Amino acid sequence: MNKISVIGLGYIGLPTALIFAANGVQVVGTDINVELVNLLKSGRPPFKEKGLDELFNKAIKNGIEFTTEYKRADMYIIAAPTPYIKRNKKLDPEFVLKAIKSVFNVIQNEEILIIESTISPGTIDEFVRPLVKGLKLEKGINVNLVHAPERILPGNMLYELENNSRTIGADSVEIAQIVKSVYSKFCKSEIIITDIKTAEMTKVIENTYRDINIAFANELAKICYQNNLNVYEIIRIANKHPRVNILQPGPGVGGHCISVDPWFLVGNYPDIVNVILAARKVNNEMPEFILSRISAIMKDHNIKDIKRVGLYGLTYKENVDDTRESPTLQILEKLSENLAFGIKTFDPFINHIMVEGQELDFQKFLSEIDILVVLVAHNHIKENIDKIKGKIIFDTRNVINIDGVYKL
Repeated sequence: MNKISVIGLGYIGLPTALIFAANGVQVVGTDINVELVNLLKSGRPPFKEKGLDELFNKAIKNGIEFTTEYKRADMYIIAAPTPYIKRNKKLDPEFVLKAIKSVFNVIQNEEILIIESTISPGTIDEFVRPLVKGLKLEKGINVNLVHAPERILPGNMLYELENNSRTIGADSVEIAQIVKSVYSKFCKSEIIITDIKTAEMTKVIENTYRDINIAFANELAKICYQNNLNVYEIIRIANKHPRVNILQPGPGVGGHCISVDPWFLVGNYPDIVNVILAARKVNNEMPEFILSRISAIMKDHNIKDIKRVGLYGLTYKENVDDTRESPTLQILEKLSENLAFGIKTFDPFINHIMVEGQELDFQKFLSEIDILVVLVAHNHIKENIDKIKGKIIFDTRNVINIDGVYKL
């Protein structure tokens, strides 16, 4: 491959483009967002990530190009968003299909089109192949389709890009081997070759498995709360069993993967899916459970003003600036539906105002609240234990180990 075009420069596409370029591949990064492309051209990544600045500078040195125009390449990687339709829980393929149609304006015969976006099983057969067939009938151009789903986690993206195994789903072993050789330029782990539909299903069930495990932990937390038991101690002891690995409970499930991908299976197989749907419901109900716990704590301490409650953390996980599907934002949405709005929030990774009641200064945030609800386990909160002493603390992440703290 002489040149790779990466379409979609978000949390997945940008690191992918950068790591290819940093490893000597000629890369053009394409996005329809003019402001984002201009930001990248000015030498600034749009989000924070460990090691991203160094990788960005190396990619720039190696000649990576950022543009809003679709340009011809030998291989095209689609990293567009894949939300679900709330009405029927099915995948919304609009962004992926729009990117593919734009690629078809420049693609040449026998080039390779890779979809990295997470998609529901059967998406390529149902939506993408008809487009490819139409292109061949109209222009005589054959496109080699591949699905190579990403497997990276915000906060540790660059390490996981290099060290996580990859799956290459293709129609032919020959094309899969070509793609494998290109990804091998940075991937140090096993690269597995399979068919496209298997690759689609594999990625979705990886995230669904984790969603179910988290739901079990969250439901266990509710059971333990009702029985005045320590859920963390129970999980610790149970996990001593060699075949048990219960995850930790929390205030909900966020991010663009675990909170979204299971819905694809619910939408595609409504008459079959039971456990997956139940898990989604358990995790989706956690923000309401958190609100009920906050109300109980307020009652315990005779605090009647919701504005004296502070939510710590707006991101969906610790030590990142990614707020997609954040449990905190879900809680705030529930609050706006049911209570007088005005609760305080703070997040050390968010340096602009996102929501009403947000403070950008930690000390000011603390001065305005009586109850501190820890919703994200940023290192920042662990490093500022002395500053929060004296507050009523509800720790939903089990990171504050001082006496008198309320836990899940």
